[in-house]
Amino acid sequence: MEIRNKKVLVTGGAGFIGSHLTEELLEQGCEVKVFVHYNSFNRWGWIDYLPEDKKKNIEIFTGDIRDPNGVREAMKGCDVVFHLAALIGIPYSYHSPDTYVDTNVKGTLNILQAARELGVSRIVHTSTSEVYGTAQFVPITEEHPINPQSPYAATKASADFLALTFFRSFQTPVVVVRPFNTYGPRQSARAIIPTIITQLINGNGHVTLGSVTPTRDLNFVKDTASGFIHAAKSDVALGEVINLGSNFEISVGDLANKIASLMGKEIDIDCAEERMRPEKSEVERLWAENQKAKSLLGWSPSYDLESGLKETISWFSRPENMELFKTGIYTI
Repeated sequence: MEIRNKKVLVTGGAGFIGSHLTEELLEQGCEVKVFVHYNSFNRWGWIDYLPEDKKKNIEIFTGDIRDPNGVREAMKGCDVVFHLAALIGIPYSYHSPDTYVDTNVKGTLNILQAARELGVSRIVHTSTSEVYGTAQFVPITEEHPINPQSPYAATKASADFLALTFFRSFQTPVVVVRPFNTYGPRQSARAIIPTIITQLINGNGHVTLGSVTPTRDLNFVKDTASGFIHAAKSDVALGEVINLGSNFEISVGDLANKIASLMGKEIDIDCAEERMRPEKSEVERLWAENQKAKSLLGWSPSYDLESGLKETISWFSRPENMELFKTGIYTI
C-alpha cells in the first residue's frame, strides 16, 4: 500500500514515539492528523516543540481516546490509522489499573469499531514486548506465549487480541506491531535510558535505579517509527503480529555503565526499593527475534546501540531540553 498523499491519523501523536512517527510521515508526503488528548491549556505535547514548518502541516484533533464519538470524528476521511495512544507507565498501572483498562482496552475498541464503520484502509496497532513477560526462550519470536506480568501488560495484551479478532471476525485491516524497548530524544525521564542520562548530567556519577539484572532489547526511536511505516505499507502483514526489535539484549547494569562511558563519567549505582517492580511482576529478560519483520515488512534497524545512545545523550545534554523535565523527582 502506498501511503504518500494519503490522509493518516496518529493517535498518541503528541507523545514520544508518536511525535517522531508524525515527523517521518510528513517526510513521506502524508497528510497528517494527530489525535491529542484534550486539555484546557491547549497543549499538544511534543508537537508543540516541532519546527514551525512542520507544525503548520499537521492537523490537530483534540479529544479523548476513551470517547467513541470523538474517535469516530477524528477518523473520518482517514485512510490509515496509527494507533499509539495508551497509558504506558508500568509502576502507575499498579496504582490505577482501572484507567489502563479504560484507555488501552476501551480506547482500542473505539478505534476498531470506528474503522469498521468508516471503512479505513489500514490500522497499525501498537503492542509491546511486555506482553511476553520474562522470556521462556530466546530470541523471542511472535509465537512466544503471552504472559503479561503487570496490569499495563495485561491491558495491552487484551487490546492486541481485540485487534486480531476484529481482523478475523470482520476483516478489519489490522496489523499489530510489537516494539521492544524504544529509546531516544523526547522520551520520558521515567524510562531507563533518560533516567540514567539525566542523573549523570545532574549529579556526580551517583545513579539511583531499580533492578539492574533484567535485560532489554533496545531500539532507537527512528527505527521504531520506520517499522510502523513499513507495517502500514505492507500488503502481506494484515492480521499478523510483528516484533520490532534489534535481536540483541543488554542488562540494565551494563547499559548504565555503557552510557556512563559514552558520557565520560564514573558511575556509582544504587538500587532503590521504590524503583523495584513487585518480584513476580519484573520481566527479567527480553530479546527479540526480528526475522518476521525482515521478511514481511522489509524492515531491520538502522541504528546500533552506540549510535542511538550518542544521539540520545546529545539531545538530553542540551540545557533547553533538560529544563523540560522534572529530573529531580522519581516519576512512576
